[in-house]
Amino acid sequence: MKKEMLINTVQDLECRIAIVSDEGLEELYVERASTASHVGNIYKAKVTNVEAAIQAAFVDAGLGRNGFLHISDVNPTYFPKGKRSGPEQVGRKRPHYVRPPIQDCLRRGQEVVVQMTKEGIGTKGPTMTTYLSIPGRLLVMMPGMTRLGVSRKVEDDATRGKARAALSDLKLPPDMGFIVRTAGADRSKRDLQRDLNYLLRLWKTVSQRIKSARGPAEIYRESDLVIRTVRDVYNTDIKRIVCDSEDVARSVNEFLNVAVPRGKHVIEVYTGREGLFYDYGVEQEIERIHSRRVELPSGGSLVIDQTEAMVAIDVNSGRFRQHSDAETTALKINVQAAREVVRQLRLRDLGGVIVIDFIDMRDEKNRRTLERTLRDAIKSDRAKTKVLRTSAFGMIELTRQRLGPSLKQSVYDRCPHCDGMGVVRSDESLSLLVMRNIQRACAHDDVAKVEAVVPPEVAYHLLNFQRRQITHIEAETGKAVVVRADGDLAAGEGRIHCTNGRGSTVAWEHAPPARPGRKGIGTVSVHSLPSAPAAKADAAVPPEGEPAVEPDEQPPADEAVEAVEAAGEAKPARKKPRRGRRGGRKHRRRREAAARAAEEEGKEDQPPEPPADEPEAEPKKKKPRRRRKPKAKADAEASGKAPEPPAAPEAPEQPGEPEKDQKKPAKKKSRRRRKKAAAPAVEAEPKTPAEPKSPAEATEADEKPQPPEPAKPKKAKKAKKAKKAKKKAGKKQAAPSKPEQKPLEEG
Repeated sequence: MKKEMLINTVQDLECRIAIVSDEGLEELYVERASTASHVGNIYKAKVTNVEAAIQAAFVDAGLGRNGFLHISDVNPTYFPKGKRSGPEQVGRKRPHYVRPPIQDCLRRGQEVVVQMTKEGIGTKGPTMTTYLSIPGRLLVMMPGMTRLGVSRKVEDDATRGKARAALSDLKLPPDMGFIVRTAGADRSKRDLQRDLNYLLRLWKTVSQRIKSARGPAEIYRESDLVIRTVRDVYNTDIKRIVCDSEDVARSVNEFLNVAVPRGKHVIEVYTGREGLFYDYGVEQEIERIHSRRVELPSGGSLVIDQTEAMVAIDVNSGRFRQHSDAETTALKINVQAAREVVRQLRLRDLGGVIVIDFIDMRDEKNRRTLERTLRDAIKSDRAKTKVLRTSAFGMIELTRQRLGPSLKQSVYDRCPHCDGMGVVRSDESLSLLVMRNIQRACAHDDVAKVEAVVPPEVAYHLLNFQRRQITHIEAETGKAVVVRADGDLAAGEGRIHCTNGRGSTVAWEHAPPARPGRKGIGTVSVHSLPSAPAAKADAAVPPEGEPAVEPDEQPPADEAVEAVEAAGEAKPARKKPRRGRRGGRKHRRRREAAARAAEEEGKEDQPPEPPADEPEAEPKKKKPRRRRKPKAKADAEASGKAPEPPAAPEAPEQPGEPEKDQKKPAKKKSRRRRKKAAAPAVEAEPKTPAEPKSPAEATEADEKPQPPEPAKPKKAKKAKKAKKAKKKAGKKQAAPSKPEQKPLEEG
């Protein structure tokens, strides 16, 4: 495939290198002067701290942030004397669990020679290693190691054997390891020897500076982006190099004449006016790189989300509907998406853990085809990658070497308002937060005035929807609350300013407690709260033609009860609360027996039927509890005599005193007690019924005040019950033979 290298530079500010092909943009490298890469630089650093808990040390290399050095990156030359075993072989380092503890290898203040392998990202410092490596055009030199190797990118066994044999024929220094790069796999022995001599001269200079320099200091600096890219990326597939700067074109030509003297290089200088990337159409593709959504040629799409821990990529089918079979459709979209995913990883320089959610496929053969396509596309990537098999959920996980921040992190800054989240608080949520802060500020005794400075939209919400709450806080605390709008504030931002009576600023915010629940809080029992005010009942609407009753002119209690009785709207009596457990077979039997006994007693207590000439009395309506009438009045009503005029109304009873004259409902008796009460009535001797009295004598006897009966002891209960039963039986016998009496006339 024909490729071209485009180099766009802005003097001392930015350098961009793009590799383009017939299919579009393949690779992109961007470096700015403010964020120049330090990967590959060698430093003489000092150990600032040794952390045995994580088996790592922090070193100061003069970069502003300390570098991180793990025990697995410590060369055996720094091991204690008893545990040194000579130089290691290339690609076969000791695992960290067989190495001595880092506290035995390094100490604070010790000077070590380190090389940066990864730039610092965010708050993390750069990653360092004591395994040095100096790259050349065809070889990589690794001091302090032995054994020769070939790059893993070279997969052909014959090519690997040929390169290893050519390397072993060279005159190599002792205690030096070498790796043949991909560009030197097919090179002659003479080309490899020329690159080896260059690396040896460079190492001699570096070793002299290591001995003379005093840490922290920079010992070796990698070449700029142009030379590094030409050295690492340029191969026979690139047919032409186009630069928009004459100085850059000359430096590239000089480097290639030294590195590849026999090669045929085509280096040209751009003479247009609009721009090199614009004329090639690369600028538009670079702008699309920063988009979250990437469209596929078939109609599908990719959604790429980058987080601190991983990169998540979702594959969507979109409007692709060319096949009637869903499995074939999913396979075609997934294969196309796999190639585009690898391209986006290279362009965006994404690293770490990457999870790709492909469209589900049931056929195992299609899954293997997708994995093979993804691995073939990754072979051209210079970063180290490891791809796992498709999971049960149709996802593929892979890891990619991360050498520095991604392109997005290099080009964009984090939003100061949303902190990179992409969302801010709504006006309602911010107004509620301000109200909570106002309440907290008003709780301080030193605060006399609280001023809330918020954006205009939030101020409108507070003054229109939260006005009642603000007024309540002012009335309750006696503090002045002022809401002021500031158009310069960003969305989701607000400030609270508190002053005392003298106008001085008061700090109202306190640090939260270290542990939740440790700080003492004021509480009060719910039983000590004042009773809530009773809700006023709605006034009854009077009928038409009658005036409404004022609250001060309410009728007496007796009249109200009689009115309710007449209307038949009496409320049912409340049932007594149940006590204890009311279940079980024994209790159910007793309850049924008591119900049958009460039903039988009710039949016996029914009054005799009236004579035929008298009109049949209407059934009495159930009345609520009311005050018991005097005995004389009751007898007069029974005899048909007009009752006496009512006496003066008595004083209303106090709400706290019980009604003594109120008739209590009779308690249900158990079956055993009823038997005991009925037994004496059968055995007692019957007495002759008393002679009927005349109406006048009965009236005089009723009008005489009856003395109160003395309290009877508990032992006389049985006799009293027997007497009542006997009296009841006598009344039943005398009722039919009672003569008809006429009511007495007055006068």
